[in-house]
Amino acid sequence: MKKCALLIAVLFFAISCKNQVKNEAVVYSNDFEKNDLQGITNGVIEKFNSTNVLGRYNNGNFSLVLNNLPKHDLVTISFDLYIHDSWDGNKKEPDGPDIWQMVVDGNVFINTTFSNDAFIAGNFTSPQSYPFNYPNNYNNPKTGAYRTDLPSACDTVGPKITSQYKISKTLNHKSSTLQLQCLDKLIQRNAANPKCDESWSVDNITVTTITL
Repeated sequence: MKKCALLIAVLFFAISCKNQVKNEAVVYSNDFEKNDLQGITNGVIEKFNSTNVLGRYNNGNFSLVLNNLPKHDLVTISFDLYIHDSWDGNKKEPDGPDIWQMVVDGNVFINTTFSNDAFIAGNFTSPQSYPFNYPNNYNNPKTGAYRTDLPSACDTVGPKITSQYKISKTLNHKSSTLQLQCLDKLIQRNAANPKCDESWSVDNITVTTITL
């Protein structure tokens, strides 16, 4: 029994050592203050809340391609996501669902909905899937948000707010190239001005490679 326990301990130690981080390298960092869109397709920059952001998008997308990455085992992608104005979460047509996706190398890693409804206990509000994936999760509006007190991107619609989310995903990844895509599938059958009704933007994108 003692020999068996010792063997298990040795194996556990070996596995733990094997999975320790050997090296981390920031391979991309952009706060868009210098209007840098290198490597980005469908990139647009606007001013929001006194800072430059990538966006705003409405039924749109952007793609970031990175080449010549150093040898690595994992990659961490992080950024600020701003959900502007009257997102309706899991609502059905004609108002929703309002879906947002993050795709890496063609694989969908986030497929979720956001709602900016005001949550009032006892009253119906449009639920959202985030921080989980659509369609099987129903959470209160703005669940998981970092901030919910930011101004509207447009002054003509309600609710006149922006919710900020801190997105961070660590993925298995070994390729020397990486493609990050962010996109939405917004449904707004009755919106006179769709982009002012609902939109999104991102800021402070950082991509870090990790070697184990």
